[in-house]
Amino acid sequence: MVSPWKVLLKPSYLGIVLLALSFSVQLASATLSSKRFDLTQPSHEYFRSKPLAGVNVQQSFAFDNTNKRLFFSQIRNAVPDKEGDLVITQVDYSGKDVGHMYLNGFGHGASLGAEAMGAATYLWMEVDADANGYGQRLARFKFTNGATLGSNDPKLTKYTPVEGATQHTCSIDTVNERLVVRAQLKDGKHVSVYDLDKANKGDFEHPMANFKEPKLPTKSNTIQGVAAYGQYMYILTGNQYEITDNQINSEMTTVDMNTGGIVQGPLITRAGANLSYREPEGLAIYEVSPGKPRLFLGFASGKKADREANLFYKDTDALI
Repeated sequence: MVSPWKVLLKPSYLGIVLLALSFSVQLASATLSSKRFDLTQPSHEYFRSKPLAGVNVQQSFAFDNTNKRLFFSQIRNAVPDKEGDLVITQVDYSGKDVGHMYLNGFGHGASLGAEAMGAATYLWMEVDADANGYGQRLARFKFTNGATLGSNDPKLTKYTPVEGATQHTCSIDTVNERLVVRAQLKDGKHVSVYDLDKANKGDFEHPMANFKEPKLPTKSNTIQGVAAYGQYMYILTGNQYEITDNQINSEMTTVDMNTGGIVQGPLITRAGANLSYREPEGLAIYEVSPGKPRLFLGFASGKKADREANLFYKDTDALI
């Protein structure tokens, strides 16, 4: 009887075996790869002092790159935060309100993802608010101007990407078509990155990256925004002037999603320093044209019950 190993070690078979092994190693060692934004580079004003459909501060924002739409989330006015009732406003790129919809029982609205599907935009965000008003799962739904959705509406598709997590939030790397999920587990926040097409189908078995979010040595422990581009995740922290006695404590930090380690920051950002109130609220990536992404920072301003939205950005030339 001829040993199967002798057959495989024949020159004609050996090359095939080595090629297969090489391919499997490449797959196993595949990592996210991209340039990153240098946080020391200046931020530029995009627009300021824009009213939204709601009167509270913006919680997050997201771009639909394909259909050229921009969306903001806000907690509804005159409703306890723990109810998880939100309003989503669509604005044009000048910041003008062009439509809105209401969401009941969803969560805090702390993060938002926008996915283009033909001429429609589907939003991803937390759903099923817990007793503290934070979403326990994720939902995907079509933005429909004038509509109201409850947390159990059949128009929603719900997901639980991380089993055992008590809270989920998400954003979308629209340039690379990836869903970035932050999940609350017993030992803290964990971050997972998924192919967006697979996530749509409920396939969360093989994340492209998976790590425990590092402890940030920031002046404030309030995370106000998270966005990802390629290999890197950007985190915005800080508080409004009413809490800081008009001192700036807003900071940016960059995390390598291959390792879960901090690669830059925290660094103070003075974007919109002369805004009134000035609360950091949201991060997002927008691709101006292929290969030209921008990192957007959001801040709320204005008076109580009359808050306004403000956006600033780091341009493509900040990539290193």
